[in-house]
Amino acid sequence: MLGCLQMQTRRLRTSFNQPSKPGLAGLAFAAKLARMPKPNPFRPFIPDPEQMALKPEVSGNAINGLGEQERRRAKVVYWAPDPDDIPHGAMQKWFYSVRPDAPALLKARAERQVILDRPLAPLADSKQDRAPEDWTAGLDSFVEQGVCEKTGVARLQADWFYEGKSSDFDWIIVLGVEHDYDEISKAPEPEAGGEVIRQYGRAAGAAKAVASWLRAAGHEAEPVTGPMAGALTLIPPALACGFGELGKHGSIINPQMGASFRLSAVLTSAPFVPTPHQEFGIDAFCQNCRVCEQACPPDALFADKQWVRGEEKWYVDFDRCLPFFNQTHGCAICIAVCPWSRPGVGANLVMKLARRAQRAADAQGPEDPSDQTR
Repeated sequence: MLGCLQMQTRRLRTSFNQPSKPGLAGLAFAAKLARMPKPNPFRPFIPDPEQMALKPEVSGNAINGLGEQERRRAKVVYWAPDPDDIPHGAMQKWFYSVRPDAPALLKARAERQVILDRPLAPLADSKQDRAPEDWTAGLDSFVEQGVCEKTGVARLQADWFYEGKSSDFDWIIVLGVEHDYDEISKAPEPEAGGEVIRQYGRAAGAAKAVASWLRAAGHEAEPVTGPMAGALTLIPPALACGFGELGKHGSIINPQMGASFRLSAVLTSAPFVPTPHQEFGIDAFCQNCRVCEQACPPDALFADKQWVRGEEKWYVDFDRCLPFFNQTHGCAICIAVCPWSRPGVGANLVMKLARRAQRAADAQGPEDPSDQTR
């Protein structure tokens, strides 16, 4: 089965991953990608019967709240620190049995473990007093040093925590680290999986660096990193503090990094100024683009938004996605083929979308204050 998948992977890379074309050429290429259907060598995908025998009776989509129009907190559906705590725990254990000796994965895991074992700075006896805007501005140094590619700050909200979890901290600092495009474009081969692990390691290192910076200044700080589920989900706070917009593939799309990045965070009560939520027209772009939808081997991406725990948003069908993800020991195809992930394309797409929005506003004309029907 894996040998067949490896042959299909080579065809997929030829079909979906073309050389990067930055600038205006890349913009035109991205628009072309969004319109053109491509053959998918992974379809039809046939899950391994051994894995499917471990599937629980409860649907992962039900755990995630698909179809629910009432708000509630998320439940851990996968990546539990103890797999026995979740219904899909047996499938999570099966994941670990796939490609156990792949050199790219072993190397990346070893590098990440060194970072995970690194201690935090001790908590200083006295607190440094700074203006909230100075604390937020101080995060820029971590981007300048290459520790991470983006930072943001949001006031911590209870709804971001998993069911039964909470925190006494006031703020969440979100950190983003970008994948190497050439490596992630090899998805779902082990080299791409190694790149994902490597960036999770960088994300952990970034969270530890920021937490240590705060602790050295006398402020309690707790690093949060993946892929294992912690106390809270990271996508909602990342959206709140300006990382971008949720894409059709269920990952955040950022104008500079596309969908090709990983998140970590730091919880603290040191005083910060929040960074604003930002929209770039990405949501509307996704409504008219089908690249990731067509590239997904198990056809797990919906053409339209779905109701999930009281919010209408883009959603990935967990029950369809997981078997392929497990069988190839990670995937990342959808974020690799996303037009926004191509180097040099995102900034031009943002400008094009802004011009389009301005033309639409100009065509509509100034709003009549006497018109009460709007």
